[in-house]
Amino acid sequence: MKNNVILIGMPGCGKSTIGVLLAKNLAYGFLDSDLVIQEQSGRKLQDMINDMGPEAFAAFEDAVNSTLIPQNTVIATGGSAVYGARAMAHFKEIGTIVYLKASYEEIEKRIKNFETRGIVIPEGQTFRDVYEERTALYEKYADITVDVDHPDIWDIVEDITSKL
Repeated sequence: MKNNVILIGMPGCGKSTIGVLLAKNLAYGFLDSDLVIQEQSGRKLQDMINDMGPEAFAAFEDAVNSTLIPQNTVIATGGSAVYGARAMAHFKEIGTIVYLKASYEEIEKRIKNFETRGIVIPEGQTFRDVYEERTALYEKYADITVDVDHPDIWDIVEDITSKL
């Protein structure tokens, strides 16, 4: 049953982009959990976060992620998926969790649309606070960690493939 690859990491680290290429490289399917959440809610992530608040959104995300049961699939999760203990336990059961590790400086360069991207940032916290908090969770849940600060996506895909 542990035949999936689950990608975790900060927004902007390349989970969706790398995920599609990794799926092609492994002859797997590809699933973006943010798109599943949008499909199930009928709303954009940012609208959900604005209306529900970060905590309620995190609970909804956890519920959706903990019910995913694909086979031979690369799953790109939302950056906040690691806040869902139930979903992360589920992901551990169904696959190998790969942390796409990017430096704060690299993430800051890549993200241009903080206000509309659908990033969960609790009130009173900065993006840097969120980065620091999530980094500890990504490291806790990761089976494999891959540095994604370098720009060659195929090198990253090959690095992940060789570690699986």
